[in-house]
Amino acid sequence: MTFTVLTAEFQHESNTFSRYRTDLAQFEADSLFYGDDAIAARGDANTELAGFLDVARPAGWEVIHAITAHAVPGGQVTRAAYDHIAGVILQAARDNKDRLDGVLLSLHGSMVPDFCEDGEGLLLRLLREELGDAIPIAVTLDLHAMVSEEMVERAQIFVSYKTYPHVDMRETGAHAARILDRTMKGEMAPKTVRAHVPMLDEANSGRTDIPETLALYETAIAAEAEGLLAVSVNAAFTGADVFCVGPTVLATYDSREEGAAVMARALVEGLAARIWDGRTKKRNVFIEVEEAVAEALAWDGEKPLVISDYADNPGAGSYGDSTALLKGLIEGGVKGAVFTPMIDPAAAAELHLHKVGERVTITIGGKGDPAFGGGPLSVTGVIRTLSDGAYIGDGPIQGGLSHSFGPTAVLDLDGIEVLVVTEAQQMVDLQQLRAFGIEPTARRVLALKSMQHFRAAFEPIAGRVIVCDAGALATPKAERRPYIRAPRPLWPLDRDFERKAG
Repeated sequence: MTFTVLTAEFQHESNTFSRYRTDLAQFEADSLFYGDDAIAARGDANTELAGFLDVARPAGWEVIHAITAHAVPGGQVTRAAYDHIAGVILQAARDNKDRLDGVLLSLHGSMVPDFCEDGEGLLLRLLREELGDAIPIAVTLDLHAMVSEEMVERAQIFVSYKTYPHVDMRETGAHAARILDRTMKGEMAPKTVRAHVPMLDEANSGRTDIPETLALYETAIAAEAEGLLAVSVNAAFTGADVFCVGPTVLATYDSREEGAAVMARALVEGLAARIWDGRTKKRNVFIEVEEAVAEALAWDGEKPLVISDYADNPGAGSYGDSTALLKGLIEGGVKGAVFTPMIDPAAAAELHLHKVGERVTITIGGKGDPAFGGGPLSVTGVIRTLSDGAYIGDGPIQGGLSHSFGPTAVLDLDGIEVLVVTEAQQMVDLQQLRAFGIEPTARRVLALKSMQHFRAAFEPIAGRVIVCDAGALATPKAERRPYIRAPRPLWPLDRDFERKAG
């Protein structure tokens, strides 16, 4: 039997503390493709869509792909952007509702439009209003999803990434598609249960490369092998001040299987309790700028010292233009270093008025919010590269995918090369340097704006990795951000309370 399945990708991680907004232009700058154009661009890469197709093609599905829309994390999604992208998905559902057998969506789980707090829950509700309750809906989620009760009420199947750095997007898409295929065949009737943890902090910063957190995912995988359809441990996102903030554990099970519901509930509660019990045990060691500079000056290893500029991670919706760490490196006299990226469209445009080889004085950074990570910095250097910013990734996360920083320049500040860019991207791929004439393995120090994703490509070439909190918007010091909508009590803003099951 041939099944007709509506697919779509709509992803954004929204930092509600950002002064900026994410409009359709930000989706266009990263990934905005319609129908078959999306399949051509992303259908054979490490994407959820590719995973969908890995199952759909041999199963003989007719796939109606509505849209792929992905923007780099940033401020809340504007109503115009949300309505446009969601509208394409809803119109496709409306046009094909009489022949659809299933829906398969790649969502993030932490999208916050500027008119509501739960972008994914709203989309699923609108889809149900179009399609009714009978059609199965399967959803893939980012590991940093904040999963609301409404989301699990509106869709039956949920599968989240199990890796951070995220390298299992295609695998996750295929996992969800296999469950949907069996559901459409009538072999099962899936449901999902949810347990919530009242924490802002992710479980050990979400890192799946350390034993404490990896053990949670190993338990999830073992439970899947024992009969549950999917188990998802969602670390959530600290940059969103919303009612559903906090880690969740989901278990998708076959409601026709005797004992499965009890097993699913026991598992999610057990994993949630383990996350809660581990809330004071942290592996990341955050150092100040002064210590990071001292480490850079002393470094004499054969491979580069990598400094994670954790708090100014564009991948967490930070502005990416913090200057505190760069200022420290300059004043400390560090040489043989790279600082990347400095997201400053005005500075990039100004540098493009000059020529390669020119020595220029320019003010960079500090425009998003000088209170978080430092104000504008006047620097003098030589322009080494001018580029349109385009590159094709070749690493575990972006391999085979085309991206662009927009107009880009490499400014050499007498031994510190700064990648000044227009469009926001966090550092996840070596081609983000090599495409602009910087060989990362030939530099002493790499200061990268990223929390964890950089590790997939950069840790293998690093002699050592250190993590710096330079005080930007994504600082791990949550008390610096004014949480208003998040339910209380909430760890670590509140400490003298115990979690209740559920």
